[in-house]
Amino acid sequence: MGGPETCLGFLVLLLIVCFSGTPGDAHSLSYNFTITPRPRPGQPWCEVHGQVDGQDFLSYDCGHAKIIFTSPLGEEVKTMKSWDTQIETLRDIRDQLRDFTLEKPTVTDPLTLQARMTCRCEDDRHISGSWQFGLNGQMSLHFDSENGHWRVDHPGGRWMKEKWENDRAVTEFLKKVSMGDCRAWLQAFMGRWEKMLKTSASPTTVPPRVQPRATAIKTEAWILPVVLTSFIITVFLG
Repeated sequence: MGGPETCLGFLVLLLIVCFSGTPGDAHSLSYNFTITPRPRPGQPWCEVHGQVDGQDFLSYDCGHAKIIFTSPLGEEVKTMKSWDTQIETLRDIRDQLRDFTLEKPTVTDPLTLQARMTCRCEDDRHISGSWQFGLNGQMSLHFDSENGHWRVDHPGGRWMKEKWENDRAVTEFLKKVSMGDCRAWLQAFMGRWEKMLKTSASPTTVPPRVQPRATAIKTEAWILPVVLTSFIITVFLG
């Protein structure tokens, strides 16, 4: 077995491995649907809000086909070749969700369905997809598009799970849209999004003597192993 120098070398190497990693970038695309099949006068029966990394870029009154782009990214998105196809897909989702809502048994009061489709690209480039469903503001059911698993988060989602989990057409549609269409949209969006971020990060807009966050993170990540290494050297060789 090695002496103190061997143990010291191992500990220093372990500290470097543990603390020298840098975090990657994760991105997400979400569409939030609100469906009210029997709206009150003046109330839209269908609304969609799009978000990239939690930031709104789209508001869509899909009952009247009225689209409002709420950010520079939205203005970029509408110039993409795939935009017309994406709108058609959002309409298909709208129609499916309306059919889902009309299947609710023993409904006496006006019913509103909320659905959130999300696809997420992790920092290791793995892309996942999921859906959340709720009624009248209470999110109650989760669907994992990767493994097809349904999870009831609130008793109100039990009837939906019982209705849909054995309906192959429903599960295949949800998987296809979130893992296929949404995935392709996210990849296309992020090319525009990252380009916009780089363009907006002009050196002339950065205040002098302000350390960039990424640099600060890297510096902080190295401070701790250096301090601990000094401590270990003192203990072993002092």
